Amino acid sequence: MLHMLILIWVIFESTSEVLGSINSYCPHHHLQQFDRKFELKTDRFWKFQEHSNKWVEVELPYDLTTCRNGNCTKVGQINNRLEKMEKQYDGFQQTKKSEKVKEVEKFHVDLTLRKRVSLTKISDMSIWITGESGSIYERFWNGVQWVIGPHDLPISAGLAVSIFGVNHSILALSEAGILYQLQINDGSQPIWVELIPTTDQTTSEEHASPVQLLAGVVSHDGMRVYFTTKNGTLLELTELEPPRWVDHGQPRDANVAAIADVASFRTEIVYTISSVGDLYEYDRNSKPLWKKHVWKDRAARDLRLIPSRGCYIHSLNGDHSISLFLLTKDGTLVERRLNKRKWKWIVHGRPKDHQLTSVLPALQDETNEKLFSLFLTTSSGFVFEYRTNIHPAGHGQEEETPDAWVNHKHPLNAKAARGIGGLQFQVGRLLFALDDGRIGELHLVGLGGENSGPTHHATSRRKPSAKYTWSILDAPESEGWNAEYCTEHRGPTNCIAGTKDDINDQGTRRSATRRPKGSQPQQNYLLPRTSESLSEKSSDSFDLLAEKWTKNSFRLRVMHGGRSFFLITVDGLTFEYLYTGDVWLWLRHESSTPMKGAVGNYNGSLYLVDNYGSLLIRERSSQELAWTNCTALRRGKQVIGGAPWDKFLGQSMKTTTEDALFFVSKTGRLLQFTVALRKFKWKNCQNPPDTKVASIVDQETFRENIVFVIGTNGRLYQYNKVTELWHEHHQSQHLLLSRMPGTATRPSPYSLIGSLFMISEDGGLIEYHWNPWDGWNWVEHGRPDRGVTFTTTPGPCFEGNQLFLVGSDGRIYLRYIEQDTWKWRNCGFPDQFDRDGKVNSKNGKGVICVDEELALEKEVEDVKAIDKNCDPKVASTKPIQFSEDAVVFELRDGRLGEMRQMEDSNWIWSRIIVTPTSLCISDYWTALAS
Repeated sequence: MLHMLILIWVIFESTSEVLGSINSYCPHHHLQQFDRKFELKTDRFWKFQEHSNKWVEVELPYDLTTCRNGNCTKVGQINNRLEKMEKQYDGFQQTKKSEKVKEVEKFHVDLTLRKRVSLTKISDMSIWITGESGSIYERFWNGVQWVIGPHDLPISAGLAVSIFGVNHSILALSEAGILYQLQINDGSQPIWVELIPTTDQTTSEEHASPVQLLAGVVSHDGMRVYFTTKNGTLLELTELEPPRWVDHGQPRDANVAAIADVASFRTEIVYTISSVGDLYEYDRNSKPLWKKHVWKDRAARDLRLIPSRGCYIHSLNGDHSISLFLLTKDGTLVERRLNKRKWKWIVHGRPKDHQLTSVLPALQDETNEKLFSLFLTTSSGFVFEYRTNIHPAGHGQEEETPDAWVNHKHPLNAKAARGIGGLQFQVGRLLFALDDGRIGELHLVGLGGENSGPTHHATSRRKPSAKYTWSILDAPESEGWNAEYCTEHRGPTNCIAGTKDDINDQGTRRSATRRPKGSQPQQNYLLPRTSESLSEKSSDSFDLLAEKWTKNSFRLRVMHGGRSFFLITVDGLTFEYLYTGDVWLWLRHESSTPMKGAVGNYNGSLYLVDNYGSLLIRERSSQELAWTNCTALRRGKQVIGGAPWDKFLGQSMKTTTEDALFFVSKTGRLLQFTVALRKFKWKNCQNPPDTKVASIVDQETFRENIVFVIGTNGRLYQYNKVTELWHEHHQSQHLLLSRMPGTATRPSPYSLIGSLFMISEDGGLIEYHWNPWDGWNWVEHGRPDRGVTFTTTPGPCFEGNQLFLVGSDGRIYLRYIEQDTWKWRNCGFPDQFDRDGKVNSKNGKGVICVDEELALEKEVEDVKAIDKNCDPKVASTKPIQFSEDAVVFELRDGRLGEMRQMEDSNWIWSRIIVTPTSLCISDYWTALAS
């Protein structure tokens, strides 16, 4: 009996407590699902009684003993496993709880205040939006789908901050405080016309200093608009044709910092908030004109209102009651209520661990008989619904409704913008600006979303049990996103007419499978995983890799397309290959320190990095060339690399006052260096939370305002210049990218369709493709041959479908599209040129690219060497696009090889360019640059 009990006990201990509770759980799931609550269905043990020949249940705890010659010794004990496991589970839960608290503390970080973002409903079919970039765009329902229309202010007007729909007209307020009206000119084109505030009280001195507007609120009847001014006054635009302005002044000893709301049933009343946080009521028909709403409760006197828009509700607590919902500076919801001619303050509080920053004016259509809802955003990007009781007779209690605060959270991998009120689009459909520049729609299940147009109110009345869900609506490229503009030049084919897309004729890059209408797109944009801190133990390996990236990726740089490019030699010398009109010359640019690479080109100035990581500009000053040390400027940084490609010089470049170049610092961070108007300024854009920046894939070629980078962990990230946010792109755990830069291609400037090309960690070609039908998709192109890997940055890419790559065998490979199919071509290397760069072949022509399946395998021994100093194979240096039909490569012997596109679109090695430092050379022209 004893041996049997010991055997049962030993097996029980060794099988992780499975036998004692054989029906409780599966042991294979235990390690994977620690958060499952333990449920033990049995904890019973039996011993066998020999004298009765029966099994008898024992009581726990039960001592296991061994007896010999009458001496019994305790050798173990079977404890109450349920109590033990409950204790273990409780301890585990405490650990999980503390981890969750830390995670919540990290997640509830206050977001940056977005000052230019606004949402305005013009009609059920038209929503106007100002983005953080200062652009204006419209979401318009054309009868089939939502399309995006641009309505930007003129460049001279600056950035827009808000839109107003007043008396069937569209008004826009600029960041400079100037108001514009959208009008139609003689050519039937919409134009923005400035509206200058003028009042009867305006003096000649005021004419010299125009009134600067800060923000505005449209009256409930949509006929007038009230503004706050920089001087702290209340200004009203009563008519548009012609414009008529009325200056209402300001309260005594206070200013007008914000307009809380305009009364709906008495249009002459306006509620304002001062910068101190006091509430004022302006009534043009009373004396005095301004009245201050004070806090009588001493405990509440310290509550100050935040200058922001409020929510005005009529008849919430009686036929003649008034409720004005406002927010305090500490994020608490309060109500100023008028009932039976008596005013009083009511504090509704706030959700636990959250600070409220905006309140959404609710529509009466969405109320039911008992509850009324407000929707509020928090400083950390959450959306809450506050439910309060409706008392039509006006005799209700002021107790808080059970479960008054409903947390709708936020869309997956996105948060609501801080301080930006939502927009009640329709019953059961609300729009919120997201912190990343997109729009989030909170709607009843089955009612809204990207593919859902305006619905009739009668069929969409909210049910008490209905649940809300989130949909993300894309924003245009001005905000760094992927919604195409609806214009004459680009956009959906059904842009204006409202006809359905013809998906069978969308070009060669159309995916074979189309996402079904209404289905949720894959979450490609992820919030980067957070970690406590980056490990510094890998600094040495990072420095070694950085040395390799700079050496291979930035030794060639185009200065002027077809006329000039720079070469940085292995020894750190700087040469320029220049065409003077009748002859090509090599010019040497002397420098005090050896150079490592050329990392940027802007407006005729070349940006280089030396061996110490200093960023230098080579530019012309007066009649001489000069060096400018940018790292020596204020907050200057040391860099290891920059964007791999410049916007091709043959294309028209739009210059702005915010033009900047991006670089990778020696510590693995992304750096922004403003270069516009020579107002140089450094900015540290940091790095994704869980990795350092290894290299830049693309800067604003593929997407305006977006910089794509590869982390040292081999994953793809992007940085948004407008929102200053990082996003990680969805990527298979098995797909790791090499740390070399990539290349971007966007065949048409009128379409957002395009691809990012990168090299995988195992040396294969990887494409990350985007189109408006399928979104983002990863494509693995692999390699042309098992024995070949790619050793440097892919590119350049011509016409969006001809990509050059350098193979580990020293040959050039071309990846191209023919009849909607990707194919390989082997371009070899320029082995038919002599040491002087002249063609040395029977037909007098260089090598052309041939399809890989037709290429003759040529071993190294088959290539007749010109001499021991000459090796015509291609080196692992990033090539450059020298012109619209030419690409230049570096050869292993230090010379350069040029390929040109022929009339049949194929490519041929056209010439060898001898360099000053190559030993495979007979002569060259050189001069000292000055």
